[in-house]
Amino acid sequence: MNQWFVRGAALLGLIFAAVTGAEAEPIAEGAEHCVVNVRSDDVLNMREQPNSRARVRSRLRYGTCGIFVQDECRGNWCPVEDGHNTGWVHRHYIAMVSPAMYCATGIPPRGSLVLRAYPSPQSRVLTRLDRRQCEIAFLPYAVGGWQKIRVDGWQGWVERRNLSGE
Repeated sequence: MNQWFVRGAALLGLIFAAVTGAEAEPIAEGAEHCVVNVRSDDVLNMREQPNSRARVRSRLRYGTCGIFVQDECRGNWCPVEDGHNTGWVHRHYIAMVSPAMYCATGIPPRGSLVLRAYPSPQSRVLTRLDRRQCEIAFLPYAVGGWQKIRVDGWQGWVERRNLSGE
Protein backbone atom coordinates (compact mmCIF):
# COMPACT_ATOMS: atom_id res chain seq x y z
CA MET A 1 0.00 0.00 0.00
CA ASN A 2 1.23 3.51 -0.78
CA GLN A 3 2.91 5.07 2.31
CA TRP A 4 1.31 8.47 1.56
CA PHE A 5 -2.12 6.87 1.57
CA VAL A 6 -1.42 5.19 4.95
CA ARG A 7 -0.10 8.44 6.46
CA GLY A 8 -3.05 10.41 5.05
CA ALA A 9 -5.55 7.90 6.44
CA ALA A 10 -3.87 8.06 9.87
CA LEU A 11 -3.94 11.86 9.80
CA LEU A 12 -7.62 11.88 8.82
CA GLY A 13 -8.34 9.51 11.73
CA LEU A 14 -6.62 11.87 14.18
CA ILE A 15 -8.51 14.86 12.80
CA PHE A 16 -11.82 12.97 13.01
CA ALA A 17 -11.11 12.00 16.65
CA ALA A 18 -10.28 15.61 17.55
CA VAL A 19 -13.37 17.05 15.86
CA THR A 20 -15.85 14.44 17.08
CA GLY A 21 -14.40 13.96 20.56
CA ALA A 22 -14.05 10.25 19.76
CA GLU A 23 -11.07 9.93 22.07
CA ALA A 24 -11.92 7.97 25.22
CA GLU A 25 -12.24 9.94 28.44
CA PRO A 26 -10.17 8.65 31.36
CA ILE A 27 -12.10 6.31 33.66
CA ALA A 28 -10.82 5.57 37.16
CA GLU A 29 -12.15 2.94 39.52
CA GLY A 30 -13.36 4.51 42.76
CA ALA A 31 -13.30 8.05 41.34
CA GLU A 32 -16.23 10.39 40.80
CA HIS A 33 -17.45 10.83 37.22
CA CYS A 34 -20.02 13.00 35.42
CA VAL A 35 -22.31 12.37 32.45
CA VAL A 36 -20.86 13.74 29.18
CA ASN A 37 -21.50 13.29 25.45
CA VAL A 38 -25.29 13.27 25.94
CA ARG A 39 -27.53 15.99 24.51
CA SER A 40 -29.00 18.33 27.12
CA ASP A 41 -32.50 17.05 26.28
CA ASP A 42 -31.51 13.37 26.50
CA VAL A 43 -30.40 10.94 29.22
CA LEU A 44 -27.78 8.27 29.83
CA ASN A 45 -29.37 4.92 30.64
CA MET A 46 -27.85 3.04 33.59
CA ARG A 47 -28.52 -0.61 32.81
CA GLU A 48 -28.78 -3.82 34.86
CA GLN A 49 -26.21 -5.63 32.70
CA PRO A 50 -23.28 -4.45 30.54
CA ASN A 51 -25.13 -4.27 27.22
CA SER A 52 -27.49 -1.90 25.42
CA ARG A 53 -30.40 -4.38 25.48
CA ALA A 54 -30.43 -4.81 29.28
CA ARG A 55 -33.24 -3.31 31.36
CA VAL A 56 -32.80 0.37 32.27
CA ARG A 57 -32.29 0.82 36.01
CA SER A 58 -31.94 4.62 36.07
CA ARG A 59 -31.77 7.59 33.69
CA LEU A 60 -29.01 10.18 34.23
CA ARG A 61 -29.20 13.67 32.70
CA TYR A 62 -26.27 15.43 31.04
CA GLY A 63 -24.17 17.16 33.70
CA THR A 64 -25.07 14.72 36.47
CA CYS A 65 -22.03 14.10 38.68
CA GLY A 66 -21.56 11.87 41.72
CA ILE A 67 -21.32 8.71 39.64
CA PHE A 68 -18.67 6.36 41.03
CA VAL A 69 -17.06 3.56 39.03
CA GLN A 70 -17.17 0.51 41.32
CA ASP A 71 -14.81 -1.93 39.60
CA GLU A 72 -12.89 -2.49 36.38
CA CYS A 73 -14.81 -1.82 33.20
CA ARG A 74 -15.71 -4.76 30.96
CA GLY A 75 -14.82 -3.58 27.50
CA ASN A 76 -16.87 -0.40 26.99
CA TRP A 77 -19.18 -0.96 29.99
CA CYS A 78 -18.40 0.24 33.52
CA PRO A 79 -20.09 -0.80 36.78
CA VAL A 80 -21.28 2.35 38.57
CA GLU A 81 -23.36 3.65 41.46
CA ASP A 82 -24.92 7.08 41.71
CA GLY A 83 -25.87 7.16 45.40
CA HIS A 84 -29.26 5.58 44.68
CA ASN A 85 -28.74 2.82 42.12
CA THR A 86 -26.05 0.51 40.84
CA GLY A 87 -25.75 -0.60 37.24
CA TRP A 88 -23.72 -0.32 34.07
CA VAL A 89 -23.04 2.63 31.74
CA HIS A 90 -21.12 2.88 28.50
CA ARG A 91 -17.71 4.48 29.14
CA HIS A 92 -18.16 6.99 26.26
CA TYR A 93 -20.78 8.81 28.34
CA ILE A 94 -18.86 9.40 31.58
CA ALA A 95 -15.74 11.40 32.42
CA MET A 96 -13.76 11.70 35.62
CA VAL A 97 -13.82 14.71 37.94
CA SER A 98 -10.28 15.90 38.60
CA PRO A 99 -8.80 15.80 42.09
CA ALA A 100 -9.18 19.14 43.90
CA MET A 101 -5.67 20.30 43.05
CA TYR A 102 -6.06 23.57 41.17
CA CYS A 103 -5.65 27.14 42.44
CA ALA A 104 -6.74 30.62 41.39
CA THR A 105 -3.96 32.56 39.67
CA GLY A 106 -3.28 35.93 38.04
CA ILE A 107 -5.97 37.79 39.96
CA PRO A 108 -5.10 41.34 41.11
CA PRO A 109 -4.59 41.99 44.88
CA ARG A 110 -8.11 43.39 45.43
CA GLY A 111 -9.79 41.07 42.94
CA SER A 112 -11.53 37.72 43.32
CA LEU A 113 -12.15 34.53 41.34
CA VAL A 114 -15.65 35.07 39.93
CA LEU A 115 -17.78 31.93 39.76
CA ARG A 116 -20.60 32.24 37.20
CA ALA A 117 -23.75 30.25 36.47
CA TYR A 118 -22.88 29.81 32.77
CA PRO A 119 -19.71 30.16 30.65
CA SER A 120 -20.10 33.85 29.81
CA PRO A 121 -18.88 37.13 31.29
CA GLN A 122 -22.52 38.31 31.20
CA SER A 123 -23.76 35.33 33.23
CA ARG A 124 -25.06 35.70 36.78
CA VAL A 125 -22.33 35.71 39.46
CA LEU A 126 -22.82 32.82 41.90
CA THR A 127 -20.08 33.88 44.29
CA ARG A 128 -16.70 35.54 44.48
CA LEU A 129 -13.87 33.37 45.78
CA ASP A 130 -10.62 34.47 47.39
CA ARG A 131 -7.97 35.34 44.80
CA ARG A 132 -5.70 32.70 46.40
CA GLN A 133 -8.38 29.96 46.49
CA CYS A 134 -7.02 26.41 46.08
CA GLU A 135 -8.48 22.91 46.27
CA ILE A 136 -10.48 23.53 43.09
CA ALA A 137 -11.72 20.44 41.19
CA PHE A 138 -12.26 20.53 37.44
CA LEU A 139 -15.54 19.05 36.26
CA PRO A 140 -15.30 17.49 32.79
CA TYR A 141 -16.87 20.45 30.97
CA ALA A 142 -15.08 23.24 29.14
CA VAL A 143 -16.39 25.79 26.62
CA GLY A 144 -14.00 28.13 24.86
CA GLY A 145 -11.86 29.72 27.57
CA TRP A 146 -14.22 28.62 30.38
CA GLN A 147 -13.90 25.68 32.79
CA LYS A 148 -16.62 24.26 35.03
CA ILE A 149 -15.34 23.75 38.58
CA ARG A 150 -16.37 22.65 42.06
CA VAL A 151 -14.97 24.32 45.18
CA ASP A 152 -16.16 24.79 48.77
CA GLY A 153 -19.64 23.45 47.98
CA TRP A 154 -20.03 25.71 44.93
CA GLN A 155 -20.22 24.58 41.32
CA GLY A 156 -19.98 26.92 38.35
CA TRP A 157 -17.90 28.41 35.55
CA VAL A 158 -14.65 30.42 35.68
CA GLU A 159 -12.29 31.71 33.03
CA ARG A 160 -9.64 29.01 32.52
CA ARG A 161 -6.82 31.60 32.42
CA ASN A 162 -7.47 32.23 36.14
CA LEU A 163 -6.67 28.63 37.14
CA SER A 164 -3.45 26.66 37.51
CA GLY A 165 -2.19 23.49 39.18
CA GLU A 166 -0.88 23.58 42.76
